[in-house]
Amino acid sequence: MELEFTTRTTFDKVGTRPPRPDGTDKVTGRALYGADLAGAGMLVGKVLRSPHAHARILAIDTSRASALPGVKAVVTRDDFPGIGPDGKVKGEVEENVWDVARNVMARDKALYEGHAVAAVAATSTAVARQALKLIDVTWQVLPHVTDVDEAMKPGAPLVHEDMITAGMDPAPEEPSNIAEYTRIEMGDIEAGFAAADVIVEQTFRTEAAHQGYIEPHACVASTSEDGVAELWCCTQGHFSVRDMCANILGMDLANLRVTSSEIGGGFGGKTTVFLEPVALLLSRKSGRPVKMTMSRDEVFRASGPTSSTSITARIGATRDGRITACDASFRYQGGAFPGSPVSYGAVCGMAPYDCPNVVLDCYDVVVNRPKAAAYRAPGAPMASFAIESLLDEIAGKLDIDPVELRLRNAVKEGSSSVYGPTFGAIGFVECLEAARDHPSLEAAPGANRARGIAAGFWPNYGGQTSVTVNVNNDGTVLVSLGTPDIGGSRASMCLMAAEELQIPYERVKAIIADTSALGHNDTTGGSRVTHSAGLATIEASRRVIDTMKQRAAALWDIDVEAVVWDQGCVRPSGANAGDHEPLTFEAIAAMAPSTGGPIAGHAEINAEGAGASFAVHVCDLEVDPETGRVTVLNYLAVQDAGKAIHPDYVEGQYQGGVAQGIGWALNEEYIYGSDGVLQNPGFLDYRIPVASDLPMIDTVIVEVPNPGHPYGVRGVGETPIVPPLAAVANAVSRAIDRRMTETPMSPPRILAAIDGSP
Repeated sequence: MELEFTTRTTFDKVGTRPPRPDGTDKVTGRALYGADLAGAGMLVGKVLRSPHAHARILAIDTSRASALPGVKAVVTRDDFPGIGPDGKVKGEVEENVWDVARNVMARDKALYEGHAVAAVAATSTAVARQALKLIDVTWQVLPHVTDVDEAMKPGAPLVHEDMITAGMDPAPEEPSNIAEYTRIEMGDIEAGFAAADVIVEQTFRTEAAHQGYIEPHACVASTSEDGVAELWCCTQGHFSVRDMCANILGMDLANLRVTSSEIGGGFGGKTTVFLEPVALLLSRKSGRPVKMTMSRDEVFRASGPTSSTSITARIGATRDGRITACDASFRYQGGAFPGSPVSYGAVCGMAPYDCPNVVLDCYDVVVNRPKAAAYRAPGAPMASFAIESLLDEIAGKLDIDPVELRLRNAVKEGSSSVYGPTFGAIGFVECLEAARDHPSLEAAPGANRARGIAAGFWPNYGGQTSVTVNVNNDGTVLVSLGTPDIGGSRASMCLMAAEELQIPYERVKAIIADTSALGHNDTTGGSRVTHSAGLATIEASRRVIDTMKQRAAALWDIDVEAVVWDQGCVRPSGANAGDHEPLTFEAIAAMAPSTGGPIAGHAEINAEGAGASFAVHVCDLEVDPETGRVTVLNYLAVQDAGKAIHPDYVEGQYQGGVAQGIGWALNEEYIYGSDGVLQNPGFLDYRIPVASDLPMIDTVIVEVPNPGHPYGVRGVGETPIVPPLAAVANAVSRAIDRRMTETPMSPPRILAAIDGSP
């Protein structure tokens, strides 16, 4: 059944703020996270990691480690099935998992400092650590490169000697570190710049930032003698973990059951695998369950941060503030393997604006760093840092209010997007107007203070989703989801099910089912879950209603078309349908055993219609000219949610994105030494914001319903991190009258800018 709907605008339960269903367990410590599972005979797994940024592995001798009392298994590259570059496992073509498999365990070379080269399972942590010291690796240290611009130069050390750039015409004959080139083009760029009265151009750089989740990667694997395995892990997508692990290890999907634990933060960084295939191999080899948990040092050295970038952009505008052209070169490094989010970033940077002439050159570059992973709106914050900074310069040169400049160029319903589709109903103009009219903008900044404004965009996604709504005989309802809850999806699904079934919210509970209980679910990411799982929950709930109507019709011996659903009851549609008392939801549920058996609704969909998301942020801050210290005084985040299903969670997403963005803008960065070794792999030296670093973050929820969802929902999780880099940079630049072009904007960089020429 395909869901048919007209978008609702009035609700009884949706839009309220009930207590979060997972709150009590989390604050009391009862909730189980990745490292909390324990069992009889469980072993401890540990990983040996490369001390070199780039080195050929000539030999690995594990004999001494294997002989150590208490060591039950040792695995190296030789224990992994052979996987070709086309992703072939056991002769079957699967998803291309070659890069993921090589990231999980190095093969011929270690490609970054921290790359896994061997692993052990032992009876205790102490024995496992001792065993790692007994593994002898013979290295041939190779030249390395960690900077994206340096990696692109001729003669740079090659991360992969056989990598030929894809997407170039003609195709290059020599290998390089440029994995792929993409060009996005529309209009006539030369004519666009010829029509401009003002042209601004700058090169911007952003350093890699880690997602900063407090819970490290952890998992427990158990493999039985017949090859059937179970895996418990902290992840944003346990179906994806199952698929990747099965492909890497050559297993049938049906032989691997994956359960997602509670998750102590992910933000995109827990959408892939690191420890899980290794733990499964160790368990298979030892015949016992194996638990693996990363240290904080390992999280930084070996799990994916976002890309570092270098962006050169040029924008032209007429004297009345109309953007005529934009061309830009986006250079993103994806770590040691291809897959940086450069194309996403490029289109997101320009997506809010109606610019007729655009050329975007995108370079996906490999370097000797950990494989990059998603981080909220992957690629977009860096691109918006460049584009929104240039728009701020144009506003200054033309003496136009920054919000007004954006209003003059804002995309609206019917506008063509730079990434292809024509926009439907969107709320960018409404966000700009809400920011412009907010009371916080009435106060004028003082000495050494300034205000920065920036916009942000994320397209949002749908994807494969399966949901089951089970009705218990007492009239309570259980919603089974396959998307781990990282932003309030359990509460949101319960609200939507309660709204659809017209029963109290308190009568609906939600669980995250394992991979054996539901059809495939795509990963929780891309701001897809409230939209796609919401669609599936509504469809499954409507199937419950259809079943209840059929049961009532059978009891009353009338056609089902003569039965209606009204306020949580089934009623005859009119007097001619017979004189029957309405049956409540609870009454039909209680009669289920005698009227046909259990009542449940299922929905398996590939969701479409995810509405695009826009935000406008305003940052007020003060710069100390003596020290370069920045104090953020006030911050306003305005964003279109389509419809806020649970406003507390929506506001929390806005505020969380702002907090992370402020940290990225001012403090956070990966620092590599000349030897390619990470210098700050811990929260002492990699400084994320704490409460005292942040201001009160005000939020405004704009609601322009998304016509692609019955309740108007748009995803909200990605967009809040897109504007902060630019909003902070624009404020700092105005405060010191110097354009800041590099993040983080640390005190030394700000002082250097103050001391330099305008």
